[in-house]
Amino acid sequence: MNAVFPSFSSKLATIEDKVMKIQEGNDTLRNELIEAYQPFIKKVTSKVCSQYIDRTMDEFSVGLFAFNEAIDQYQEGQGSRFLSFADMVIRRRVIDYIRKEVRQNRLIYLQPDEEDEEGRVEDSYAEQKAALDHYEEKIQAETRMFEIEEYQKLLKKFGLNFKVLSKHCPKHVDARENAKEIARLLTENEELSQFLMEKKQLPIKDLLNMVSCSRKTIERNRKYIIAVSLIYLGEFQALKSYIQP
Repeated sequence: MNAVFPSFSSKLATIEDKVMKIQEGNDTLRNELIEAYQPFIKKVTSKVCSQYIDRTMDEFSVGLFAFNEAIDQYQEGQGSRFLSFADMVIRRRVIDYIRKEVRQNRLIYLQPDEEDEEGRVEDSYAEQKAALDHYEEKIQAETRMFEIEEYQKLLKKFGLNFKVLSKHCPKHVDARENAKEIARLLTENEELSQFLMEKKQLPIKDLLNMVSCSRKTIERNRKYIIAVSLIYLGEFQALKSYIQP
């Protein structure tokens, strides 16, 4: 993918190398990278908005800041290339921006004025509210679909998919909640989270020091624990509602 964008002064081999160098404090390289990948930022932002976005629009600025955020947050061991990671961050930030705009528009525009004798203002208010409600529902649905697609990609890196998970989901409620708690504890520990993402397996020995269940229990629910952990680590906000109490 890098070949379609302009080359710049650094002779580092990959974009991942450049990002690592920027994180070490090379601000000149940061500016060059952001400038070179503006077409990429514009393309991702336009796709999220389902319309052409140019550099003068607020949505492009959101995408630009998101790309810069991705540079700061990217970690080589997290299992994805930088551009895939940046794509995800840009999408999320633009969707958040759109949803925020919808809420603000609700406050600004859904203020009914005095009605005329035929009640036409009341009708207009109801129509505006219905339109904004519909638009917000559309954004929420698109957010869920985007997260599901990204989650599927992440699962695939661990040799998992929804069909496999349906077979390995604990049947009893207590067992599921216990597995979720193990996943939560794992993801709150930076060292264990890094182990999971790099090795693509559970740090069972360390987990046994944190929980009261047996090794057999963890191993039996291994795939489910990994799947839940990835929802937390991937920051899939829409999907978290399915695993949180």
